[in-house]
Amino acid sequence: MPLRIASKIVGYEVESKAAEAALDAEKKPAGKSAPAAAPAADKNSSAPVANPLADRIEPVLVEMSERVERPECLRGTTYKIKTPVSEHAMYVTINDMVLNEGTEFESRQPFEIFINSKNLEHYQWIVALTRVVSAVFRKGGDVTFLAEELQAVFDPKGGYWQKGKFMPSLVAELGAVLDKHMREIGMIQPSERALAARKLIAEKQSAVSNVVKLQPPTVAEPTEAIPPHAAVATATSTKTCPSCGFGGLICASGCETCPDCGFSRCG
Repeated sequence: MPLRIASKIVGYEVESKAAEAALDAEKKPAGKSAPAAAPAADKNSSAPVANPLADRIEPVLVEMSERVERPECLRGTTYKIKTPVSEHAMYVTINDMVLNEGTEFESRQPFEIFINSKNLEHYQWIVALTRVVSAVFRKGGDVTFLAEELQAVFDPKGGYWQKGKFMPSLVAELGAVLDKHMREIGMIQPSERALAARKLIAEKQSAVSNVVKLQPPTVAEPTEAIPPHAAVATATSTKTCPSCGFGGLICASGCETCPDCGFSRCG
């Protein structure tokens, strides 16, 4: 066990068996004779001298986490990113390791990520990013913070709009893809507001379907034109959010809005 020295060191000496015996003799109470010190070894004698460091145990390096070897087969998903800042599209492939396969505790954990594109302008930092993110994936544990950190990166040249959502940088869009993938595999759970919105949508859909079933078929009569915002609200009640994959966009002020991530068709 290491000892912390708080005072100033003013001198030192090499520890030996004779010094240990003398120290033990000082610690013992009076009246008890201390054992005789071992005679000093003659310089000219050929007898081997005991090495005090020989009995010390060498420290053993202990790894606190289990080393995970890459399986031969991994399940992967590829996402296509087409940005207005680049002529060529980017393809992001995230491979997952299946844990506890075939049991009720089966889950997927991201293991590695690859990013390919014909555009070699960002090749250097893309390779560095994939290696660092893959290394964090292999460490295991909660890696959801990566999506949040990447989405917070801003480009000093300015961002761009992508499917109704503002992307502050290309790295932020890669973080959005990572966030979407983690939501699909269940690593990121929807917020309480999103769960409440899903419950409300399910109740409204169930109520509408019950009313339609109870009403007898009638002859269509000419009615007033349906307002555009009402038609959008009916048509988008079961659409999936293109940003986070949430299954249930709602109509807010005439715009398709995701209650989970805040995506809006109107920007």
